[in-house]
Amino acid sequence: MTSATSRIASVLISGAIAAFAFTAPAFAAGGDDSGGATTPTCKKGEVYDKKTQKCVKQSGANITDDNRTEYAYSLAKAGRYDEALAMLDTLKDQNTAEALNYRGYATRKLGRTDEGISYYLKSVQLDPQYAKVREYLGEAYVIKGRIDLAKEQLGTIKTLCGTSCEEYRDLNEAITDPSKI
Repeated sequence: MTSATSRIASVLISGAIAAFAFTAPAFAAGGDDSGGATTPTCKKGEVYDKKTQKCVKQSGANITDDNRTEYAYSLAKAGRYDEALAMLDTLKDQNTAEALNYRGYATRKLGRTDEGISYYLKSVQLDPQYAKVREYLGEAYVIKGRIDLAKEQLGTIKTLCGTSCEEYRDLNEAITDPSKI
């Protein structure tokens, strides 16, 4: 292959990669703790409807609380914290372990760590076996410099799902290197 042909092939391949990157839908981690599920994020004012598998207008949409909760988490994981909190405000039942955990996550990421901790603690009260909230509570304690309390959460996670689950690995990494949070 000549150098001119190589350059043309390189440009074409680079263009194809760029085109794919700009046309692929945006995905964020979903509320499913299985680790593999993703929920797309939509434009502001819309919510992803799992039933129809498309973005729909948030107002007037007949979307379940579970669907809205999972979508709020997707927004938060995408860095859209204020939108995540607004989505959680639309829940009929805002007092579930998942909703409180995700509210804590979004407020903590907005820099309101103490407020986030208060939501995490309410979530723990509702479901002491919920490993994800214990991971996030531990991360908040790391931010506050309370490594002792973070290690307590790590120990609890170990009893819930062992040392190979994502929650244990992530909190352990945050304790070891707080810059990872």
